[in-house]
Amino acid sequence: MSKQRSRRLRKKLHIDEFQEVGFSVNWSFPAKTPVDKIDSMVDTFIIELIQPNGLAMDASGYLDWEGLICMEKTGKCTEEHRKLVEEWLKNHGMKKVVTSELFDIWWD
Repeated sequence: MSKQRSRRLRKKLHIDEFQEVGFSVNWSFPAKTPVDKIDSMVDTFIIELIQPNGLAMDASGYLDWEGLICMEKTGKCTEEHRKLVEEWLKNHGMKKVVTSELFDIWWD
């Protein structure tokens, strides 16, 4: 049986229309990639793919990176977003590119 919750409570709990869906991503730069090249490539990734698609990314690393990608505003990433990220990274020479299935970023 489903509970009736107020809009305010649904927003606070990040459920129903306020659910946020994202995915994790991992990738590696080729061995011996200089730090300035890594910085430049991550900046390019954000400028060319993350920002234009209304996404947000929380990631870190040096040669091996891992992070979370979600919508910049409350919303749900789609399978298309996941594929765009994966293809962009592979097309720009990244190795071991792996994206997870979509999941609820607050509750999974």
